Amino acid sequence: MASLFPKKPNKHISKLYLITLISILCTFSYLLGLWHNSPTNAISSKDFTAANGGGDCPHLNSTSKSTVQSSPTKPITNLDFSAHHHLSDPLPTTARAFNAPPCNVSLSEYTPCEDVQRSLKFPRENLIYRERHCPEANEVLKCRIPAPYGYRIPFRWPESRDSVWYANVPHKELTIEKKNQNWVRYEGERLKFPGGGTMFPRGASAYIDDIGALINLKDGSIRTALDTGCGVASWGAYLLSRDILAMSFAPRDTHEAQVQFALERGVPALIGVIASIRLPYPSRAFDIAHCSRCLIPWGQNEGIYLTEVDRVLRPGGYWILSGPPINWQRHWKGWERTTESLKVEQNAIESVAKSLCWKKLKQREDLAIWQKPKNHIHCKKSQRIFKNRPFCEKQEPDKAWYTKMDTCLTPLPKVKGIRDVSGGKLANWPQRLTSIPPRISSGSLEGITAEIFKENTDLWKKRVAYYKTVDYQLAERGRYRNLLDMNAYLGGFAAALVDDPVWVMNMVPVESEVNTLGAIYERGLIGTYQNWCEAMSTYPRTYDFIHGDSVFSLYQNRCKMEDILLEMDRILRPQGSVILRDDVDVLLKVKRIADGLQWDTRITDHENGPLQREKILLAVKQYWTAQPTDQD
Repeated sequence: MASLFPKKPNKHISKLYLITLISILCTFSYLLGLWHNSPTNAISSKDFTAANGGGDCPHLNSTSKSTVQSSPTKPITNLDFSAHHHLSDPLPTTARAFNAPPCNVSLSEYTPCEDVQRSLKFPRENLIYRERHCPEANEVLKCRIPAPYGYRIPFRWPESRDSVWYANVPHKELTIEKKNQNWVRYEGERLKFPGGGTMFPRGASAYIDDIGALINLKDGSIRTALDTGCGVASWGAYLLSRDILAMSFAPRDTHEAQVQFALERGVPALIGVIASIRLPYPSRAFDIAHCSRCLIPWGQNEGIYLTEVDRVLRPGGYWILSGPPINWQRHWKGWERTTESLKVEQNAIESVAKSLCWKKLKQREDLAIWQKPKNHIHCKKSQRIFKNRPFCEKQEPDKAWYTKMDTCLTPLPKVKGIRDVSGGKLANWPQRLTSIPPRISSGSLEGITAEIFKENTDLWKKRVAYYKTVDYQLAERGRYRNLLDMNAYLGGFAAALVDDPVWVMNMVPVESEVNTLGAIYERGLIGTYQNWCEAMSTYPRTYDFIHGDSVFSLYQNRCKMEDILLEMDRILRPQGSVILRDDVDVLLKVKRIADGLQWDTRITDHENGPLQREKILLAVKQYWTAQPTDQD
């Protein structure tokens, strides 16, 4: 007994008793709770099946509030997964997506701002009726311009330079009118372009060689050219193989479809005329300007047309003239002109050129070449003596959107020495593309520095490389030829594609904070100004590819998004592509409208990943044409 009940208590045994007691109490509490929350009578499988509508596989109906009953005193709690908040269906008018029906086939070549019928309302004096005259807001078409029946994807460059499908531009007028001058010939399903012209019967290439014998076309000092009254743009077409990029223009109705032919060939061109408003280019843009029997009265109206050429010609640039009145002593009979009238015309041109301080460089046979001075130091001195053409005062030389032309002389930027080039000397091509444009290095473009220019160039190399991974057609060499950049800024998109067989029309919106088009030209690229609330001065189906960076953010609250997209649809070829980059909310709105245009669209991530708000919309215009007619 003494060993069973020792005087000193066993601490280990006391702890064991305590743990055992706690365990028993916890187990009892758990069982009590389980019994308290459980049904007293089990439900048979038969009852369960009956309660849920029968069938071999019992299941719960989530919309039923009480499908299974338990004890009378303790009902089973059933979870209700049905929705209790409902949004009413939208009205049919708001639910319907944007839809633009096809236009009538008679509008297959509709150019809204150069419409021939509308132009008749304006004065014929100084060719004002041939300038841009856009429709009012209530006149803007809300339909899709059809391609003509039989339209086919154009030939790839360089084959397109010499051949286009007749069905794409079904016009034979020039094949008859210019039959003996080798502008264009009709052969079966094709239109052929032999490269001839009124003043170059041996072909455009031989004509350019004649120019090259007078000025240097090979050292890269000449990169950008302006062709006034371009015809079918054969001069510009054959300059491309010499790394010279020409901007060609001609009026809408001088010869039927001449600019349309140029664009179908894959040659840069715009509808335009030199009349009463400035050409839509910045000052000091072109290395050479050219007129081959363009029939512009250069010596008339105080020389205003030649004064406008002076504005867009860079310091040291050349103006080339062939055709009347050059070499009139030889051609006056063929031109059906009198020798007196031709002599008067040439004297007038010589006088205007002298008042602009141009130097007549050379005249050989049918070619005459003048050169603009590199600065205006001597010119200002002579103007004080002769006072025959005053310099413009308080003028914005780069402003050229519905801006009236002047007869005064646009002053060049000041220089320190007589040998200095006004505005800064340009590097030769191809170094010109990546060199800092003088407008930037001089600080004349507010907020744009040399560092920003370099960063922008590198950025667009990265972006274009990414584009080619998401748009295989852009990556396919030769698939595209005519490209449009709707908001070019510094031309980085075009610069990144310089090694591809493409050309890019760089558009600088007039609403942009900084006018950068002059810097784009200083890079050796081409472009023009544009207000995207209006139509572009070009024919339908001009471009194979359209790019736009933040265009729709720029035009929010300025004009309707669907009008801009309808204009894009007008100038885009069937099966052409679009890449737009913008804020995701903006692109979602664009996508809804683009789907209504029957584009195939998708939105993809920014090149830096999915966490960026800026996204990229890819779209392809479907192939469709007008229905055949009896004439077809």
